[in-house]
Amino acid sequence: MIVIAHLSDTHIDSEPRSIERTQAVMRYLEDLPYDLDAVLVTGDITDHGLPSEYEQARRLFSSRHPVMLCPGNHDSRDAFRTHLLAQEGATAPVNQVLRSADVVIAVCDSSVPGKDEGFLSDETLAWLEDVLDRTSDRTPVLIGFHHPPAQLHVPFVDGIRQFGAERLAALADRHRNIAAFLCGHAHTAAATVFAGRPLLVAPGVVSTIRLPWEHGAHPRDHVHLDHAPALAFHILDDAGRLTTHFRQVRV
Repeated sequence: MIVIAHLSDTHIDSEPRSIERTQAVMRYLEDLPYDLDAVLVTGDITDHGLPSEYEQARRLFSSRHPVMLCPGNHDSRDAFRTHLLAQEGATAPVNQVLRSADVVIAVCDSSVPGKDEGFLSDETLAWLEDVLDRTSDRTPVLIGFHHPPAQLHVPFVDGIRQFGAERLAALADRHRNIAAFLCGHAHTAAATVFAGRPLLVAPGVVSTIRLPWEHGAHPRDHVHLDHAPALAFHILDDAGRLTTHFRQVRV
């Protein structure tokens, strides 16, 4: 059985609120009596992409569990690489893979520098195809990125979703061992289907968006700041069945 914790949109900045909420989630995971197979953080790690924010994030995401992170539209690839991953800075997409005997987790960079919407570049899609080609057809693959590649029926989010998703869907048609797609960006827990697989959206750590039928006309009504930070647990059992549980965490 594979167990993965999935969180997103920590938006770490210089204010104590984002730091305390991320600390609460990571403390909860560290206190678990079970070693997780991975902790996946799907983007918007920082709020402004500043080196100081990534230094703080690096300390916050230090864990006994394997941690994988990808950039979101609030992140900066160069600073992300240098200050969070301790790699040489570059503007190329930040794509990473974690392999074990039972699962492969491929994390793709859907960010587009200077824009809020997402897109998987040709370079990223070629990288992902290579990861899948090198993986046994019997090994399940989970694919993560920041931007959802399908509409969630939240107009603000849908307007800055991952575009060009038909290219990813065509890739998925060639690789039947893709078990699910995992993303963030929406600041709300959500589950739908993309390319015939589950598309599972992690709730936001820093805030929770109000759905269109929940909020009023004023922009400040569009976000819950008082909701507890939350995360998802994805369980992939020995039969290949995926189950997701959502948990709120007390700050």
